[in-house]
Amino acid sequence: MSNPSRAWLAVENGLVLEGRAVGAAGERGGDLVFNTAMSGYHEILTDPSYSGQVVVMTYTQIGNYGVPDEDDESARGWPEAFVMKEMSSVASNFRSNHSLTDWLRKRGIVAIDGVDTRRLTKLIRTEGSLRCVVSTTDGDHQSLIAKARATRATDGRDLASEVSCRQPYAWDASYDASYPTGLARWDGRRLRCVAYDFGAKRNILRSLVYTGFDVTVVPAWTKADDVLAMKPDCVFLSNGPGDPAAVRCAIDSVSNLLGKTPIFGICLGHQILSIVFGAKTHKMPFGHHGANHPVRDMITGRIEITSQNHSFAVEQKSMPADIELTHLNLNDHSVEGMRHKKLPVFSVQYHPEAAPGPLDSCHLFERFRQMVIGKGHPAPAATTR
Repeated sequence: MSNPSRAWLAVENGLVLEGRAVGAAGERGGDLVFNTAMSGYHEILTDPSYSGQVVVMTYTQIGNYGVPDEDDESARGWPEAFVMKEMSSVASNFRSNHSLTDWLRKRGIVAIDGVDTRRLTKLIRTEGSLRCVVSTTDGDHQSLIAKARATRATDGRDLASEVSCRQPYAWDASYDASYPTGLARWDGRRLRCVAYDFGAKRNILRSLVYTGFDVTVVPAWTKADDVLAMKPDCVFLSNGPGDPAAVRCAIDSVSNLLGKTPIFGICLGHQILSIVFGAKTHKMPFGHHGANHPVRDMITGRIEITSQNHSFAVEQKSMPADIELTHLNLNDHSVEGMRHKKLPVFSVQYHPEAAPGPLDSCHLFERFRQMVIGKGHPAPAATTR
C-alpha cells in the first residue's frame, strides 16, 4: 500500500497530480467541478447536491476557521472527494468544533491538497465537465487514468432518489438567533407546506419555517395523491444532485400537482418544473458552483449576488409561451428563474437561502408566502425574454 500521507488526482484526459492526503483514506471518483466561494466549505461539503462530484476549491487556503457543527446543511458529507491548494494548519474560530482534516476523516471524505487548483480550474473551463479519481491507495498513473475514464458521470443519473430521505418527517427548526437574516420573522397565520426532498439543504427548510410555513418533508418519489392528501397550502421542490431528466418519479408527481397547489422550486426543483412545462435541460460545460454569481431579477430590475451549485440548466429557447423568464445570469445569460403566467408557480436556479453565500435573495421566501395567500403573482412582469 502507498504511503498514507500521499494522494493522487487523475483526470480522464490523462492529467495526474500528486499531493498530500488530508482527509479519509480511500479512492473515490466523479465529475470534477470547481467552486469559487472564498468561504463556506463546510456548507458545501454537507450539501447533498454535490453527490457524484469531486469539488475543487479555487480559493487558495481552506479550513482556516474549522468546522462548526451547527452549520451542517445535512447529516453527512456528500462530495466524492475534496481538492484544495492548501489545507490550513490552523483552525481558529470560537464556533468551531473540529479541524477540517479531522472532520473529513470522521465523515469518510477523501481529500487532497498541495495540487495546482488553478491549473485544474483552467482545465475544466477549457475542456468542460471531466471525470476524475482521487486516491490515497493507488499511485500508478495509468491505473488511475483508467479508473477516471471508467467513473460514472452525473449524466442520466437519478441521484436525487439516492440522497433523499426515506420517510416523511416534520421540520420545525428556524434560524439560530445568531443567523444574520435580513428578513423579519413571520408571526401571522402559518401555512402548511409539503417539501419534496431531492437533496434539501437545512437552511432552505429553516428559511421556510422562519417566513411562515409549517413544513413536512417527503421523499423524492412521493406521489401527487399522497401529497394532496396532506391538504397542503403549497408545495416546495428542493435542490438536489444529478440529471433532472432522470428524476422521472418527481416529474410525474409534479405534473399531477400543477394547477392544484402553489409551487416554488429551487435548483433541481426549478429544472424539474421546467421539464414538466415542456422545456428542455442540458448539461453545462462546467456548471455554476460558487457564492458570487450575479443575477438580474427581471421583475424588479435588481442585481443580486447569489449562491449557486448546478451542472445542468434550462434551455431558454425551449421555454414555452406560457412560461416567463424572471431571472437571468449576467455571466453567461443562462436561465436563473421563471414563472407561469397564469398558475401560482415560480422557481429559481440559484440558492436564495445562501449558506454559503450572500443574503441578497432571501426575500424570495417572502414572495412565496405572498403568492400562496394570493397577494402576489401571477402577474406578468414588464420585462420578458
